[in-house]
Amino acid sequence: MPCYRCGTRQTDPDKGQSPWKRGVRDDSQVLICPQCQSGRDWGSDLDRCRGCGSVRLVRRLGEVECRDCAQVREAGVPAGPADPGVTGLADPGVPETAGGGSEAALAEEVARALERVLGPHRVPH
Repeated sequence: MPCYRCGTRQTDPDKGQSPWKRGVRDDSQVLICPQCQSGRDWGSDLDRCRGCGSVRLVRRLGEVECRDCAQVREAGVPAGPADPGVTGLADPGVPETAGGGSEAALAEEVARALERVLGPHRVPH
């Protein structure tokens, strides 16, 4: 995956942790190369956590998680400004999974992922 700002392709580091950073922009996972990170405002156009305002977000299977405060929100729900009063976004009438999202939303996301991998005719419904 290339850097979302300059298009540079990521290469494997020689040793140790990669200097590339991950972030979320418009609910999509993006990478930021070390050169683009050197700018003062490199995170200004990334989504921010509603709980703590951090840009250290990761997106997985229909959820966006903050790496700083561990708050999880459902993907597709606008990130909005940081609001310390917001502790969760789940509907109280919908059972939650361990990750914080609804079971129905998780099942739908898994079904879409299986269709992409296996094809629409091979997934049982």
